[in-house]
Amino acid sequence: MSGTITHDPPPACGGSPLIVTEDAALLDDLLRLCAAAGATPEVRHVVPDQGDTWAAAPLVLVGDDAAHRLLGAARRRQVVLIGRDQDDPDVWRRGMEIGADHVLILPDGEQWLVDRIADVAEGAGRPALTVGVIGGRGGAGASTLACALAVTAAREGLRTLLVDADPLGGGLDVLLGGEGAEGLRWPAFAASRGRVGGGALEESLPALHSLRVLSWDRGDCVAVPPQAVRAVLAAARRRGGAVVVDLPRRLDDGVGEVLAQLDLALLVVPAELRAVAAAGRIAGAVGMVVRDLRIAVRGPYAPGLDDREVARLLGLPLAGEVPADPGLLRPRGGGRPPGASGRGPLARFCREFWERALVESGGAR
Repeated sequence: MSGTITHDPPPACGGSPLIVTEDAALLDDLLRLCAAAGATPEVRHVVPDQGDTWAAAPLVLVGDDAAHRLLGAARRRQVVLIGRDQDDPDVWRRGMEIGADHVLILPDGEQWLVDRIADVAEGAGRPALTVGVIGGRGGAGASTLACALAVTAAREGLRTLLVDADPLGGGLDVLLGGEGAEGLRWPAFAASRGRVGGGALEESLPALHSLRVLSWDRGDCVAVPPQAVRAVLAAARRRGGAVVVDLPRRLDDGVGEVLAQLDLALLVVPAELRAVAAAGRIAGAVGMVVRDLRIAVRGPYAPGLDDREVARLLGLPLAGEVPADPGLLRPRGGGRPPGASGRGPLARFCREFWERALVESGGAR
């Protein structure tokens, strides 16, 4: 069991948590959880002096036995009060008295605590702005737009990860000209459970055009368990920057895990009535999970349609008009990805998209 009194994002720089307790059994549990999170804590049996140790620790884990000794301590953020008695209602009062951000009862809250300690050890800050791109119908150009968005984000200085969530799409590494690049693909993560290290994930993936790419290979594996998808994408988001996900038009449990972690999604809709009809079905399913779903309309336009009319018919906000760039649907070769030049209407669309999306989300990450 865990509960939140107040909540602040984890600190942006890594460090060692501070443990304050004289309870030997609780200390053994906390040391075990720190080891599972890859952190080496500093342990104090009494409250440290109000100096560097107390102020500089990125996270303080206080045993319930030591709560009364913190009543005179200077208030600070990132304090977790940890108890072991499920039937003690006063633990919440003690947490408020010492200004704890969270109150946690073991063993129920172990996974939450491991994740929080790992965030500290890894230096996790603001999560990445995570954008999904999905086609309103087949051949809408969603994969190419996803690649162009990722390439543009990387060129603008964001740490960027491009995720291929479509196992039947042939692999985004091919679209980027990097099918032979060294690094792991999705099948290597099929056995992932629990928490995946963000730094280790990033370093294991192919590096192409100043970004990292998690793609499918050309093997027989066409699915990974939903829990593995959840763990991998969560690790990618903890690194900050931007994550762009190319989504398939078929929705299964694995795709559902991706949708649940998106900040926004772009539905790419060619401006023709049949595409609008097909996009309506996709929008209905995706919109049940993604709170911010927007329309990106691609010309040329059928008679009586323009970008605003397409958005009106679908009842969704308009992200903009994807320019009628001849390169958007042209087969790629020679390792030059879409949007790589930084010039032309497609690159301009992507650059303006990121400028707006970053402002709306609270600024650069």
